Amino acid sequence: METAIVTGGTGGIGLVTAVELARRGRHVIIAGRRPEALAAAAERVRAAHPGSSVSTGELDLADLGSVRAFAAGVLRAYPKIDLLVNNAGVMAVPERRLTVDGFELTFGTNHLGHFALTGLLLPALVGRVVTVSAVIARRGRLDFDNLDLHTGYRPMRAYSAAKLANIAFALELAARTDRVRSIAVHPGTAPTGIARHVGPAFRFVAARLVAVGGQSVEEAARPSLYAATDPLAVSGGYYAPRGFMEGRGLPALARVPAAAKDPELRARLWAVSERLTGVTYDLSVAGHV
Repeated sequence: METAIVTGGTGGIGLVTAVELARRGRHVIIAGRRPEALAAAAERVRAAHPGSSVSTGELDLADLGSVRAFAAGVLRAYPKIDLLVNNAGVMAVPERRLTVDGFELTFGTNHLGHFALTGLLLPALVGRVVTVSAVIARRGRLDFDNLDLHTGYRPMRAYSAAKLANIAFALELAARTDRVRSIAVHPGTAPTGIARHVGPAFRFVAARLVAVGGQSVEEAARPSLYAATDPLAVSGGYYAPRGFMEGRGLPALARVPAAAKDPELRARLWAVSERLTGVTYDLSVAGHV
């Protein structure tokens, strides 16, 4: 039985992804911060598909100690990991906050936490790494002199930069090795819990966008599931809904933001991420696809 890890699998797109992977016969490890939410998510999977194989693990991507502990536990328990879905994230945090390790919270959680997790799990990875971005990545900018946004913090500036980093990381991993299949996706527009930090005005606009051009959470999970399971999903690909403004529709190859195509930017982000997290990738130990 193949083993899949889904970060942020306790709700929204992550939970839908976990449920569907279990339906397809994977053993699913749901990773999340809160034990009660993890237990409820596992029960949801079992209720949807009796007899399915599911387990949970506590993981706080805003705490590198937690990331290391989770990865160490997985490596002890599983000789191989067939799929890692880097799905968890935070969005539009209203004021600048820091992770346990002193990174700006949005960048530290969405990018650095997943960068560290993927690198630590690399010895057991034998299949695919799917990293979930967002359409707003096209507006993102990585200012390497101000990655922690110590000046000019704005919620969506932080979010768009982190989501750009997600794509750049996925593409750079694909460029550096063919021993795992690294794929980026974005889900389009859907009513998920990631927007819990935003104010009422943004919620109103978001609700209108979902009503006009959006889709259900189940539909929004399709790019992740396509990248995770379809034989035609290519390493280095970026998949998103093919409909109007990439808000909804079946998965298809999407236009990669220009910044994420820049090999110098990607290499610099990789080096900075290794330095900040203390996780150095040994791509020679990754298992074959």
